[in-house]
Amino acid sequence: MALGNRYKTAPGAGTLAALILVLVFGSPWYADWALENTDPDTAGGWWLRLLAWPHWSFDSDDPLRDVIVGDLKAILVVVMTALFLFLLPGSQLARARGTISQFFAGWAAYVFAGGFAALLATLFLSNPSLLGAFRAAGSGAEYGLFVGWIVGLASLGGWRGTR
Repeated sequence: MALGNRYKTAPGAGTLAALILVLVFGSPWYADWALENTDPDTAGGWWLRLLAWPHWSFDSDDPLRDVIVGDLKAILVVVMTALFLFLLPGSQLARARGTISQFFAGWAAYVFAGGFAALLATLFLSNPSLLGAFRAAGSGAEYGLFVGWIVGLASLGGWRGTR
């Protein structure tokens, strides 16, 4: 029975961490709080604002297409994190649970997921450009680099998927 499994898999734990990061820190409430209460010229304020990068919304004055693209970016971050966690061999092929390769595979998966999610979502904006897509991919990879260690920690110690 899948629900009764007492072992966590590295891809499953990393995907769950990515989902929680996007749901909590990408929420409109957190994003508004971070913009109003943090100073972007300090390291802590910059990082707290960066946590809100894959923001999602359901009520906005922006054009509907841009709102959908923002939501698509948040969804793609989670989906692509799962995809890259399954594709990167460190989380699945580690000989023992808790090896450092699982940590780096989870971290790298989030960097790749952030970059590719931003790149793909930018193509659906109302006025897409190649330069805009490259800039968005850079900001997504930046988000993954500075926040992905959380996904790496969640992936650490996960079962590799076979018994």
